[in-house]
Amino acid sequence: MNRISKGIISWSLFEYQNWQFYLAATSKGLCYVGSPNSPFDELKNWVMYHFPQDELKKTTTMLEPCKTEFREYLQGKRETFTFPVDIRGTEFQQKIWHTLNQIPYGATYTYTQIAELAQRPSAVRAVGTAIGANPVLISVPCHRVIGKNGKLTGYRGGLEMKKQLLHLEKKL
Repeated sequence: MNRISKGIISWSLFEYQNWQFYLAATSKGLCYVGSPNSPFDELKNWVMYHFPQDELKKTTTMLEPCKTEFREYLQGKRETFTFPVDIRGTEFQQKIWHTLNQIPYGATYTYTQIAELAQRPSAVRAVGTAIGANPVLISVPCHRVIGKNGKLTGYRGGLEMKKQLLHLEKKL
């Protein structure tokens, strides 16, 4: 009987000021950044859906480089991230997430602009759905996407987090 070997999803809690969020990584890189101050179940449910064969294992060291870069970013000392990521999605989602990485630090783009950059100008709603499925908040900067009218729109981390991240980036 062949048994499918389980992979490991390493996780750790990142804490900065009054924010706490779970980080998770495969052996290839960061695969998940949780919503601020959300319970462990958010991570557990996400892994069960996206990596059903894998098991979660707490780590004390593997995610330290990610934590260091997130801390530096939140302190205003870093504009880009260098750690590897392992984000999985459809070809369309991958294209949109790649496009998000082209938004410069401190800038904001609309959903329409992202659709145009991705060469899918008529797929604005699908672009919004793909942005909402981004598993690695902050490092793939979906917080830099705003509504056509200039207003802040939905964000898995919450509008308050989005507002604070945009304020941080504009301040420098």
